[in-house]
Amino acid sequence: MVTLIWRDEVTAEDVRRVEQVCAATGFFTPAEILMAGELVEARLEEGAAAGYEFILAADGDAIAGYTCYGAIDGTESAYDLYWIAVDPARQGGGLGRKLIEHTETAMRKAGGSRYYAETSSTEKYAPTRNFYLRAGFREVANIADFYRPGDGKVIFERLL
Repeated sequence: MVTLIWRDEVTAEDVRRVEQVCAATGFFTPAEILMAGELVEARLEEGAAAGYEFILAADGDAIAGYTCYGAIDGTESAYDLYWIAVDPARQGGGLGRKLIEHTETAMRKAGGSRYYAETSSTEKYAPTRNFYLRAGFREVANIADFYRPGDGKVIFERLL
């Protein structure tokens, strides 16, 4: 088994690498995949002022998985988990849980007390919702037809 390199700084090469891991999952639309790369670009261009923090598990020249998160403006200590993606070849082996652990450690270190993750209510995203529940999140909201008719937004919360 290859030892993963954990890091919290992104590089220019990570734009493409993040897009690749998101595309490989089969869960994200082309627009969402581009958005994931744009968040890496924003971090590179603006630094911490962009509001996007990253935890990456690198496997050589590839990203095995990553999270993107940030403090929620106007709150004292709440964070959003914007993205979590794990290469399908690595799913089911605990990498998603390890990404959550590393991300939570970083949030706590920065003074975070809770964080939120959101996902689609469609059947396709049932595994994602189950992942959040198994990881100790609780569902706090379900907004019908949020993204489009028949596709609601489910919001989860986890205390740190």
